[in-house]
Amino acid sequence: MRSSASALLFRAAASVLAAASSLLPAGCASAPRFPGVGDFDAPRYQGRWYEIARLPNSFEEGLTDISAEYELREDGTLSVVNRGWDPEDREWDEAHGSARFRGDARTAELRVTFFWPFYGGYNVIELDREGYRWSLVAGDDTDYLWLLAREPKLDPAVEESLLAKARELGFDLSRLVRVPHGVAPGR
Repeated sequence: MRSSASALLFRAAASVLAAASSLLPAGCASAPRFPGVGDFDAPRYQGRWYEIARLPNSFEEGLTDISAEYELREDGTLSVVNRGWDPEDREWDEAHGSARFRGDARTAELRVTFFWPFYGGYNVIELDREGYRWSLVAGDDTDYLWLLAREPKLDPAVEESLLAKARELGFDLSRLVRVPHGVAPGR
């Protein structure tokens, strides 16, 4: 891992996965602007997700091959490991965090932290309910949006449908960043 200031920022504030919206101290979180899907099944959501596209953020800038790994813990929280390849430094950047449900675990509204006591919103606003193959994740405002999939590529029709939903909700997709995959050497 690199030790530059940008790597430290990535580790401290990253998400994709994992998400961060307005960072608030624990206990100061408000209800999300974008409600999460109901009938959420955290055990099915765990595992690796590839970032297909996102709105720009400083903690993932310049990275390729970005993924997030979620693992359900016994206490009901999720461990989060975000990983991205820095082609300039030729190194992987990793951020370790945790996520907890805002309320009922059957509603996909979580708070994620990579740097306690600061949390960001992670709201799964669209989800492939049949196979858990793709998800659209928003922060608590229109500054943070991620399109995630179980594979590094997503069917173009599904992608366009999810992006249309994001547009409808007021996200500015003129700034959308598509994440290249296959740039990094073998995992």
